[in-house]
Formats: sequence, C-alpha cells, structure tokens
Amino acid sequence: MKKILIFTILLLITPALVSAKIDAIKKRCAPLTGISGQQITVSNVTELEDAVSQINQIGRDATVLLEDGIYNLNSQLYITADNVIFRSVSGERNNVVIQGDGMTGNVSHVFSVAGDHVTIADITIGEIANHAIQVHGESSINADDLFVHNVHFFNTGEQMLKGSSDYITGSDHGSVECSLFEYTSDFGPQYYIGGIDVHLGESWIVRDNTFKNIRSPENGYLAEHAVHFWSESKNTKVLRNKIVNCDRGIGFGLGKRGHQGGLISNNMIFNNGQGLNDDVGISLENVSNAKVYNNTIFFQGDYVNAIEYRFTSTSGVRIHNNLTNKLISSRDGGSGTIGRNFVSAKKDWFKKPVKGNLHLNRKIKKVVRKGKKLKAVKRDYDGEKRPTTNRPDIGADEI
Repeated sequence: MKKILIFTILLLITPALVSAKIDAIKKRCAPLTGISGQQITVSNVTELEDAVSQINQIGRDATVLLEDGIYNLNSQLYITADNVIFRSVSGERNNVVIQGDGMTGNVSHVFSVAGDHVTIADITIGEIANHAIQVHGESSINADDLFVHNVHFFNTGEQMLKGSSDYITGSDHGSVECSLFEYTSDFGPQYYIGGIDVHLGESWIVRDNTFKNIRSPENGYLAEHAVHFWSESKNTKVLRNKIVNCDRGIGFGLGKRGHQGGLISNNMIFNNGQGLNDDVGISLENVSNAKVYNNTIFFQGDYVNAIEYRFTSTSGVRIHNNLTNKLISSRDGGSGTIGRNFVSAKKDWFKKPVKGNLHLNRKIKKVVRKGKKLKAVKRDYDGEKRPTTNRPDIGADEI
C-alpha cells in the first residue's frame, strides 16, 4: 500500500516540477517591458531612422518601440546616445525584422553602437554585409553595458555580434541572452564569420542562447567560433548555451591573443560532422585561470578533441565534470587541472542530439553522481539545482 501511495504522489509531483522548470525558463527569456526616458513608436523604416537621429541629438534616455513589420534599411543605425532601448511593441521577435540588402549588399550593419547602456530586444536582425550589431570599444568611443535580449540574428556577411577594440580599450559588461544566432542555410557566405566575437572585453555574460550553422563554405578555412572572446578579454561567463553544427564552439583566446579568468559552464555543443572544417568544441588558447565545468559535447566528425587547452602560456585552467565523446587534450604545452570528466559518451544516451538536445534520456551509471562538487555550478542547463550533499552528475544536464 505504501508503494502505491508513494508512486501516486510521484505521479502528481513530477508534472508540477516539469511545469515549474518550463515556467522558470519562460520567465527568464520573456519579452522586455521596461521604458527609459522619452518614448517613440515607429512603424516604418523612415520613422525608425528619424527616431535614431532624434535620440542622438537628445543624447540619452529614450525608448524606441517598433510596430510589427519589415524594416528595410537604407544605411546602418548608428547610436551615440546613452541609456537607449530598442524593442518590439508586441514582444514577438519574429514579427519585427530589421534588415539590409543581403550579405553582399551595401548596408554594413543594422546597429552600430557607440553609446553606453544600449538595449536591443525582441526583434530579428540580419541580411547585412558586416555585423548585425557592432559595439565600439575603441578608446575614442568606449561603449559599455550593451544588453541584447531575445534577438534573432541571421545571415550576416561577417560576425553577427562584434565587440571591436583598438587594443587600448574594449567594450565591457555586455550581456547577451535568450537569442538565436543562425545561418538559414547549412553554411555561411565565407570563412570570416562567427556568432559573438569580442576583443578586449571584460565581464561579459553570454547565456541561454542558441547558435546554428556557423560554418565556413571554404574547405581548409575555419569559421570563427560561435562564441569567441580574445585579445586579452577578461572574466567572461558563457552559460547554458546550445551550439549546433558550427565549425568551432566556444573559444577563449586565439594564438597569442589571450584571455584571463572566466567560466564556461552548462553548455550543450553538437556537431553532425557534415561541415568542411569541423573543429573543437571548447578551445582555450593563451588562457589563464579559466574554468570549464559541466559541459556536454557530442561530435560526429573526425576531429579527435572536444576540449583543448593550448600553448605554454595557458595555465591554471580547471576542466571538470564535462561529458564528451571526444578527448580533452593539452596542446603545445598547455597546463591545467583536469578531473572527473567522461570522454566516451554514446549517442543513444541523449534525447535528440541532432537537434542539439543533449539531455540524458536515462540514468547513466558512469555519469550520474560521478561529478565533482563545484561552487561555481549550483544549477544545470535548465536552471535546476544540483545536489549539495551528493556529487552532481557529469555534463550539462542534472538528471
């Protein structure tokens, strides 16, 4: 009788837990509702361009609300004002599309950001020759605190979101969340493309995003990473992202242009092996004291490494609790602390790997409760709590 009662209680509790989990995710990524300063509502591209001119003259504190529609740009939207919000009225990002005239067209950017505290939310941006968003960290401008929320990036001629620098200063304290970065075909237009690419940025957070098809069409030339922070960037956090069919997943540093500190955690990275230049899932090059915790990586291609820490200047990195089907390797003298990773995952362990869904579909004895307790990883990919008394699971999903 007790067993029947316990089973009945579990049947009642489980749907409630699932519902709470879904509600938490929806709340985290819900459309924005805030207003800053003067409010301007626009419904066509002329009104949008006029609104940008107006707020630049005012200099600060304005909100531009975009009615549903397609906004075909004549030129980039260059933002110099501070404390500005651009977002859709409806909150439905697919209903508001701001675009150029194609990846080889004459419009270079959608947003070129030269002001502090600029928010871009709940819209779709793309079909642009260079970057959908460029935030200017150069010392003459030094724009900081970019906030990107629930934005669909698509089909850019170069990197989708660029944080530029003159190697004196860079853009700091950016946040990118709940957004989709994708090429709508299986490959980008050239090799010099990427998802998020930031030079000399400090304390950025990249979380709860999806990256798809960031692949080079040129054999022998890799696309840049889905997420890349380098040129002496510091303390970047890359959390709970899904990366599907990209040449390279997450990168801290590249060659001699390094990265200090930071956390890469709870990401799911899948590659179907059908690209021309498939490479590594997570790469640390000239990196000090970064943490790579509880990521799940499954690659079907021939490349042998899932995670690499590279060059003698890479030291103090900690790589724990990662679940992969490829190796975790030092290259060219890189050093760090490596522990409680599992590198022989099987495809049938995961729910829908070809969609990037690397949740465990059942309890795997080699993974469940086999991880190391880590203060930096209190929750999993879905925001669910990891155990505080027992060992956590290995990988991004706490089953």
